[in-house]
Amino acid sequence: MANEVNNEVEESNTGETSTVEQAPEQTTEQTAASEPAGAEAPAASETPAAPAVPAVPTAPRTVAKPVTATAETVPAEVAPARKPAEEPQTGGDIDFGAILEQFEQEQTAYHPGDLVEGKVVGVSDRGALIDFGYKSEGVIAAEELAASEETLSVGETIEVVIKSIPAGDAPPMLSRSDAKLRKVWNDIEEAYKEDRTVTGKIVDKTKGGLRIDLNGIEAFLPGSQIDSRPIRSLDSYIGQDIETKIIKFSRRRNNIVLSRKVITDLVINEQKAATLANIDVGYVVEGTIKNLTEYGAFVDIGGIDGLLHVTDMSWGRLGNPADHFKVNDHLQVKVLKLDREREKISLGYKQLLPDPWSTVVEMYTVNSKITGKVSSVTEYGIFVELEPGVEGLVHVSEISWSKRSANPKRMFNKGDEVEVQVLGVDTEDKRISLGMKQLQDNPWHNIEQRYPVGTKIHGKVRNLTDFGAFVEVEDGIDGLVHVSDITWAKKLKHPKDLLKKDQEVDAIVTNIDAAGQRLSLSMKDLTPSAWEGFVATHRPGDVVRGKVSRFTSFGIFVELGEGLEGLCHIS
Repeated sequence: MANEVNNEVEESNTGETSTVEQAPEQTTEQTAASEPAGAEAPAASETPAAPAVPAVPTAPRTVAKPVTATAETVPAEVAPARKPAEEPQTGGDIDFGAILEQFEQEQTAYHPGDLVEGKVVGVSDRGALIDFGYKSEGVIAAEELAASEETLSVGETIEVVIKSIPAGDAPPMLSRSDAKLRKVWNDIEEAYKEDRTVTGKIVDKTKGGLRIDLNGIEAFLPGSQIDSRPIRSLDSYIGQDIETKIIKFSRRRNNIVLSRKVITDLVINEQKAATLANIDVGYVVEGTIKNLTEYGAFVDIGGIDGLLHVTDMSWGRLGNPADHFKVNDHLQVKVLKLDREREKISLGYKQLLPDPWSTVVEMYTVNSKITGKVSSVTEYGIFVELEPGVEGLVHVSEISWSKRSANPKRMFNKGDEVEVQVLGVDTEDKRISLGMKQLQDNPWHNIEQRYPVGTKIHGKVRNLTDFGAFVEVEDGIDGLVHVSDITWAKKLKHPKDLLKKDQEVDAIVTNIDAAGQRLSLSMKDLTPSAWEGFVATHRPGDVVRGKVSRFTSFGIFVELGEGLEGLCHIS
């Protein structure tokens, strides 16, 4: 504004001196008006206007009217000299009206929101003055400069956004940060249209993905677009720089969606094609474990993942793959199956290790005694690990000589050390039969000496069947009391009519089969039969009394005593 005041003072002083001197001054003023607004500063410094400041009119813009001066404003003695200026315009005349109109049109070319380029002409604690071609310098607020932490230097050329142009003498307000953001938006939009990558910084995670800072503009990276493979944890990405592509852009909605997957897909697809073309069944390849599950591990062998099943991890029993392998472990694997069309690969790890079954026959001969560790317990027996990768089964029938062996789950726990005997080896099916009772004394070996026929025993009823009752003589030896050998008194339809499970009874050994491990018992033989007593006390022709028990077509049966009947024939 000081420049405008000095220029107007100069014009007013020149007009009051004489009309003869006015033409040269107008020529100079015309030249100055045709130059850019920034060129007015040197003219102000060259004009000795300080002594004439008190004579400046109160309405500055009126100094643009010297060509219309009247007789009152010009001394009479110099009035004739004005005539050449009042003549119609010729080739050397100046149209100040046209100059003023052009100047005003140039000033109105600037509007709030425009992005303009200007030069820093001053910096202070109140802000920065920017000459951008307007009639006066614009101002960047000190608060904005402090917030942006940007240092401006005088003479530096920068881009700014016009925030406002006041109607009065107040300077235009400019924004450097808005210009930067606009440039960033322009760069982002250009990258989106040209399908170029952009690099940003991951600042935080949000619902469904990550927040990315693109030079001050916030963008969204969905979790599904972070990588070609599933991502378990987003926290590990926070703070990292990431290269992405823009898959959705809207400046109006302030919405930018990014994808890193479109970049990784291209790389992975190239690697996948190369890998599938260079491998085959039986090949040994390098890989990296990318994911672990209960049933195995997924191994990246170069752009494609293969499945390493838990059964192909070790020759031995493997409970949890995570106990032996970790994510990002590097390892060698063997290609077991390959389906190029479906892009499925089965891998093996144990196939690169020595097979322990190749020496089982030499290591575990039949009847040899060894110590192992219980690896699994089932209702039908226990599995015993003899060495890593080699297991044998002790069937429930081989645990004890007793035919009523308890549930193995109640007798053994995983990890128990047991002594077993090798009963058989099948290398083709990779099976080993083991026994435990063979290491115990067989109670049937000397059964005939310990329980000769006629020996009275005392035992407990362990089981009842339709044909008799099993009585435990000792641990591992049961004897059978047939239903017909339970009592003399009456004919039983089922042993349960007279006996109960766990009932203690007495019996006599009637027969022994050591080879077949069978022992026959009789309960009724403990007492004399009714027939023997009757025969001893009666002779033919004796008269006896009895009770008719049943009728038949050929006669009647008469009960003569308990368990003794006689027939009275119809004849």
